[in-house]
Amino acid sequence: MSEPKKNASKILVVDDEPAMRNGLATMLGRHGLEVRTADGGEEALELFAEAPADLVVTDRRMPGMDGVELTRRLHELEPALPVIVVTADDDVPTALAAVRAGASDYLLKPVDIDALLVSIDQALAHRDLRMEAESLRRQIRTRDEVGLDGLVGSSTSMQQIYRTIRQVAPSRATVLVTGESGTGKGEVARAIHAASPRAKKPFVMLQCAALAESLLESELFGHERGAFTGADKMRIGRFEQANGGTLFLDEVGEIPLALQVKLLRVLQERAFERVGGNETIRVDVRLVAATNRDLVADVKSGRFREDLYYRLRVIQVDMPPLRERGADVMALAHHFLTRFAEENHKRIVGFTDAARTRLLSHRWPGNVRELENAMERAAVLAAGERIDASDLPNEMVDTSPQVGIAIPGSTMAEIERHAILRTLEANDWSTSKAAAALDISVRTIQYRLADYGVKSRDR
Repeated sequence: MSEPKKNASKILVVDDEPAMRNGLATMLGRHGLEVRTADGGEEALELFAEAPADLVVTDRRMPGMDGVELTRRLHELEPALPVIVVTADDDVPTALAAVRAGASDYLLKPVDIDALLVSIDQALAHRDLRMEAESLRRQIRTRDEVGLDGLVGSSTSMQQIYRTIRQVAPSRATVLVTGESGTGKGEVARAIHAASPRAKKPFVMLQCAALAESLLESELFGHERGAFTGADKMRIGRFEQANGGTLFLDEVGEIPLALQVKLLRVLQERAFERVGGNETIRVDVRLVAATNRDLVADVKSGRFREDLYYRLRVIQVDMPPLRERGADVMALAHHFLTRFAEENHKRIVGFTDAARTRLLSHRWPGNVRELENAMERAAVLAAGERIDASDLPNEMVDTSPQVGIAIPGSTMAEIERHAILRTLEANDWSTSKAAAALDISVRTIQYRLADYGVKSRDR
């Protein structure tokens, strides 16, 4: 038997007859395929959950779960998985049942190995074409968009976020999203799910900091009836709810150490027991976690398990604070304003220059969430068709020279932006007067205003 080729296709052979099972495995292995075997449907599902195969060859008639039911169950886990059904039954109804269950081919016993190899090659090629087509469809859907589902902005930092999301979305890799509170970490998780093959499966979210340890364990893993006082019926947890889809754990850094051990096991084995139960539950869940904590420091202090940290950050996405996203402030402001104006049945078309100045000068310590709240307030209070500075929260319309800027504590780009916008405001938005006051060219101011998302005009 030859060694499997590097990156050889992984084949799972399922048959309750050892001779048939081992014979197929030997013949396929001689042709450079990597083969594993299972003696029935239940074992096949367990093996597939542990390490998915590229293709499954299964017998039609088996005790317990037959090949048709196995095909259905496998396609619940992986819709694009090719399954070849082999059987001694030469009748149309049996063949139709296999095809309706999603089988890619149907072969009669005794199996002709050459015919089986041709069927495997065709099925894998068809799967690759389907995956490529789906990837192209996703690219076409997002090619001309500024952002992804729920994400707005065209800054350099956000373009990198979009590229990362598109790269990781098709995989099963665990993702850790980091960043300050309010930067949109939850929207990144939703965008990853929406751009993934799991998009039609559940997206389930859990706020880890909102629950006590005992309740958090039950929320994650579920509980059996009688597991604790008040558990009057069995309840499934978030992992089971998200089976086949994506589970988003927000503020994962707040999970107590004792629960971190159980979470690590689920990530490694994709299995757990409900609280108070002995039955092992197996799930296929893509995990996205988020935190605003410094988990590296927490690992050093012993507050967070090092092995769990590295298991969570297979892929890391760092969300930039809003103050570093330049013109995204105005793009987001328009996005939120449109929504809240519609909700409040108002016709609001934009912002006055004074309002733009305040929006762009503010440092946004609460990030995107603070901006969203500010736009809701503005939409409610606005009396005209444009948002004015007076419609914005009080801390943003303070006319003191230091509003929105802190020295030290601000970057040169932030200081420059503050100086240009304040000088324009003081000179009735005359770019020529502002340029003279700042001792820079009018062209420089025009370039900067374009970066900030503000149209320049002399009055």
